[in-house]
Amino acid sequence: MKTFSKDAIIFNEAEMPKFYYQLKSGKVKMFNLTEEGKEFTQGFFEKNTSFGEPPLFGTFEYPASAMCLTDCEVYVLEKKMFLNLLKAHPDIHLKFTKMLCNRMLYKAKIMKELSIHPPEHRILTLLHHLKDSANIESLYEVKLTRQQISDLTGLRVETVIRAIKQLEKTKKLILKQRKVYI
Repeated sequence: MKTFSKDAIIFNEAEMPKFYYQLKSGKVKMFNLTEEGKEFTQGFFEKNTSFGEPPLFGTFEYPASAMCLTDCEVYVLEKKMFLNLLKAHPDIHLKFTKMLCNRMLYKAKIMKELSIHPPEHRILTLLHHLKDSANIESLYEVKLTRQQISDLTGLRVETVIRAIKQLEKTKKLILKQRKVYI
């Protein structure tokens, strides 16, 4: 168990992976910075979720940096021990593989959205993916801020705000006390 303060960097883009990370508490974001200093958020991770695993399997550098958005408690397991754990427990390995496949699906959806679709469509795809991932069939409360939606879709915050209002007008989502539901 290791503790990190808010705004601490857990690992940087282009570093070689040495550890498996899983949040016990707190919130982490993975992001890239463009040459102009603009940030693109790859994802947000909360308690009981792991992050930064693909390079452990592929033996390549981290494609993004990980930063604590809050104070965090993180389980840190050496790469070799993590891989041995998966070998010894095929049931855990299978669950882990399914989780990675869901993340790959999300990345594929977002890449398509960023390249060809208008803002409303991008936002709806993100929100539907979050709802599907949560396995909720009823009304789903989106736990992201407008800024976080902006970071995840590559849109400006102002565009996200306008698009969400438009989506409410067309009854594709619901706004209640400034919270978004789908």
